[in-house]
Amino acid sequence: MKDLSNISVVLPSLDPDEKLNAVIDGLLEYGFTDIILVNDGSKPENLHYFTDAAAAHPEIILLHHEVNKGKGAALKNAFRWFLENRPDGLGVVTVDGDNQHHPADTRACCEHMLETGHCVLGCRDFNQEDVPARSSFGNKTTSMVFKIFCGMTISDTQTGLRALPRKAVEELVDVAGDRFEYETNMLLAFKTKGIPFDEVKIRTVYIEENKSSHFRVIHDSWRIYKLILAHFFRYTLSSLTSFVVDASGVFLLTKLLAGVLVDPMLSAVSTIGARVISSLLNFFMNKNLVFQTRVSTGKAMVRYYLLALPQMAAQWILNQGFYTLLRIGPEAAGLRTLIHILVMTVLFLISFTIQQRWVFAPQKSN
Repeated sequence: MKDLSNISVVLPSLDPDEKLNAVIDGLLEYGFTDIILVNDGSKPENLHYFTDAAAAHPEIILLHHEVNKGKGAALKNAFRWFLENRPDGLGVVTVDGDNQHHPADTRACCEHMLETGHCVLGCRDFNQEDVPARSSFGNKTTSMVFKIFCGMTISDTQTGLRALPRKAVEELVDVAGDRFEYETNMLLAFKTKGIPFDEVKIRTVYIEENKSSHFRVIHDSWRIYKLILAHFFRYTLSSLTSFVVDASGVFLLTKLLAGVLVDPMLSAVSTIGARVISSLLNFFMNKNLVFQTRVSTGKAMVRYYLLALPQMAAQWILNQGFYTLLRIGPEAAGLRTLIHILVMTVLFLISFTIQQRWVFAPQKSN
């Protein structure tokens, strides 16, 4: 068994009950010796759980928020304290205070983190019969959205059990968000910052169908989903802008060159010319606005054009095929432009997945 003395447990809590004592006792039993307990603005009648725990256990560092600031703010406050006061600390593990994380699972996540140097998510199985329907549906939906729109495969996006090495804590402490959305931003930061992460299967425990949770289904769900929707909006904006530039380029070049060139040269020149301009615009918007990757511009651009050149060839072949099949001459610039847009839409949807998973995929931190 690995020594956990250099791992700090981060335990945020709001209006706890006796389950907080059980969480602390379990952590101490399984070898954790440094617990950063955060009171996130709890009610006066619940404060004694914090003070009693701190008085009984010298392993506890107690941080207070005078008012409720949110789970994200509590986590980041503890992260800053860890970075400033534990210079030899190897990392932290975040644990919820409702006793739904078994300390053996917490230890397993930490041991995996120490072995690999990766962040570790303790992931539950939402296919079990005793999982509340609300929790199962919410987590499966969010996992699906992450996979489709963010290109990340995460089986439990809402897990509060996360082991983070010190280097990752330094990267994540300033990530935006003060409430539950911070944990979502943390996952998104894994991708944009190139932070490697693994999953460890843990017990799926729900006490009284998770009634003690402070998660507000509508309000907090919107905080989470709007982050992912914003990511999709940026991609849509980049796509539409490039579509307009590309389609306008095809139209203008076709008009300008119709009296000089004939098909298939006219189609090739107008398609290639428009694509060069729109692709450069699309590349820099996707790199800096959509995927926000740290991968080098040169490396990303090589990958981008290794994808774009075959895509451009496919665009021209399909365009020319439709022009010939439908007998559309160069004088019908508007109809040719419409066909160009329809073909490009299909190809661009395919391209998005490849860009997300390969072109702009960040290099993993060592």
